[in-house]
Amino acid sequence: MTNEYFMMQALKEARKALAEDEVPIGAVVVIDEKIIARGHNMTERLKDPTAHAEMIALTTAFNTLGSKYLPEATLFVTIEPCTMCAGAIYWSQVRKIVYGADDTKNGYKKIATTNWPFHPKAELIRGVLQEECARLMKTFFQQKR
Repeated sequence: MTNEYFMMQALKEARKALAEDEVPIGAVVVIDEKIIARGHNMTERLKDPTAHAEMIALTTAFNTLGSKYLPEATLFVTIEPCTMCAGAIYWSQVRKIVYGADDTKNGYKKIATTNWPFHPKAELIRGVLQEECARLMKTFFQQKR
């Protein structure tokens, strides 16, 4: 299966967030070509600013595997992770991070401009289905204005 296939699955999660009037970001955790965890933003529903899509998906993956590390996992997320999520991704030892669109306002690159925020062995792939991922965010924030 391709990065695009799994990003489409993350986009399904982002659409769930949009339907719940949450910032439309979705994530899936994949090991051996199988989705083991899904998540979408739930900060409003849970009244928890840490309930980002990545955090929900990572926590589900930890619980599914009974482990606090995910060295064989790939995390697909529709939008560039924020610094909080980058820290969680680092500590979980995720092997590969794949995201759709950059987040120039709140993404990890805003703060981590010179240091690699992920595990030293991690690989990063950016721009997978970038336009579709960005469009969901633009639509959400246009509706809020």
